[in-house]
Parts: sequence; C-alpha cells; structure tokens
Amino acid sequence: MVTHPGRGLYGQAVEELGRRIIRGDYPPGTVVDPANFEAELGVSKTVVREALRVLAAKGLLESKQKRGTTIRPRADWNLLDSDLLRWQGSSAPTDGFLGDLAEVRAIVEPAGARLAAVRRTPADLDAMRQALGAMAAADKDAEAMVEADLAFHRALLDAAHNELLSRMEVVIEAGLRVRDRIVHGARHFSDSIPVHQELLDAVEAGDPDAAVAAVESLLAQASGDLAAVRADQDAAGADRLPKEVP
Repeated sequence: MVTHPGRGLYGQAVEELGRRIIRGDYPPGTVVDPANFEAELGVSKTVVREALRVLAAKGLLESKQKRGTTIRPRADWNLLDSDLLRWQGSSAPTDGFLGDLAEVRAIVEPAGARLAAVRRTPADLDAMRQALGAMAAADKDAEAMVEADLAFHRALLDAAHNELLSRMEVVIEAGLRVRDRIVHGARHFSDSIPVHQELLDAVEAGDPDAAVAAVESLLAQASGDLAAVRADQDAAGADRLPKEVP
C-alpha cells in the first residue's frame, strides 16, 4: 500500500485530489488536466505531478501519452489502501460501504478472537486492559472513546499473532472509525464497556468459544447502535446516508 506524508502542499494535494476522486467528482473514464489542478490548488507542477504519481499507485488514475491522465474504473482501485478506506469513510459514507465493512468485521474479528484466546501473551492482555481502561476514562469524550476502541481491537488482532491477520487492522480500523464517529457523535449509544470486558475475560481465560461469542455480541451491539442513530436521524428529518456512491 502506498502512503503519503500528509503534510505540506504535497500531502494536501494528495488528500484533496484523492477525496475528489473517491467522492465521484471525476467519474471513471474522465480525462483530467493536471494544469487545472495546479491552478485550483495553487501549487506547482511538481507538487501535482508527485500527487498524481501517488494516486496512480493506489489505482485511482493512470497517465498515458496521447491519452492524458484518466480516472480508472473502481474495480482497479486499491480498496484496501488505508487512505482509500479513510477517504471513503469520511464525509457521508454510503450504506454499501458501511455494509461491506460490517461484513468484513464479522468475518475477521471472530476468527481473530478465537486465535487470540489460544495465543495471547501477558503483553497482549496488558494492551487490551490499557485500551479498556482508556475507554472507561473517556466518558463522554467521543474522540477519546474512538481512539481507545481502536486500540482495543488492534490489540485483539495482534494477540492472534498472525501477521497477515494483523494487517486486516486497516479494514477494522476504517469500519470502527466510521461507525464510532457516527454513533458516539450522536451521543446516544449503548455502553460497550461490559461486552468488551467479556471479550477480554474470555481471551484471558483462554476460552475460544466464549471469545467468539463476545465478539459476535459486540458486533451485534455496534450494528444496533448504528441503526438506532440512523432511525433517530430519519425521525428528526435529517438527511440519510446515501445509498449509492454519487
């Protein structure tokens, strides 16, 4: 996966152009003019060229002689790239995107919990305990709660001691961050600390079945909280999340 510094004009250009493409400002097949980007963003030719190089490595566009710079089909995008996941989850994530993330979590996290219950080390348990403590300390601080929740699930996957499974953290983090931002931002959500504690207890006890059951309860609670928030938004007349990519 290709990342970028995220600072300065170069990082800002990558962010802005990446978000535009993901948002659908330039549909697949669109030929874009780098010179227009230079004028719109107020940056140099070199900055735009380097930003487009990064975006090309992520599968978002390609540049060819005589044809120019073209937005590639969505099927060519590196959808597991951390930046693409973050860009898709920002602003107004679609129902399809949220559904895909929920399905991946339902596949990955129970398996991770089962392995964690068998392979966890004292250091893994300490990391999970610290994250759970941070969740409790966050109280009504939504951002602190999100970061602590992410740390807990990251520690859970790491406790499985499978390098490839740990790399799925990028997808889990994207799903959690989007879900938590919506739910905790609304400040109407279930207390998830008890079920996180159940999961930690199961992993510490070395009980794979209990660990899987706890994860499944946690995922069900997460889905229920999200559905409740969206129902409240509907009742209040708020705009719903779009059902399809614009």
